[in-house]
Amino acid sequence: MLHQEPRAGQDPYVKDSHSLIASDKVEGTKVYGADNKRIGSIERILLEKRGGRVAYAVLSFGGFLGIGDDYYPLPWEKLHYDEQLDGYRIDLTKDQITGAPRYSDLDDDSWYSANDRKVYDYYGVPPYWM
Repeated sequence: MLHQEPRAGQDPYVKDSHSLIASDKVEGTKVYGADNKRIGSIERILLEKRGGRVAYAVLSFGGFLGIGDDYYPLPWEKLHYDEQLDGYRIDLTKDQITGAPRYSDLDDDSWYSANDRKVYDYYGVPPYWM
């Protein structure tokens, strides 16, 4: 049963379960590399409008206190949740990710249409649309 009434004291807007997590809980979650060092954090999740599949988790790092960060779209398949770290792990290091496709303007909506294929090719996973 996916929808159920919240129990006393439970936030009615949180819809997590054992296998599901709300997007607002993913945003801000730390990301660690293959070397166990923190790389950055998830800035946002981008979903396919019609199919509802996760297209990207956008990793942010590189600035100071969130100013001047670069944004790295990661295929969702590259992230694996690690309960011990309370964060996501990726099988690359920060140095490897800095060579990935990225952008610096979080509001640049045109970036994805021009770079979709480059992102998935860089990470070596099939695109979400296939």
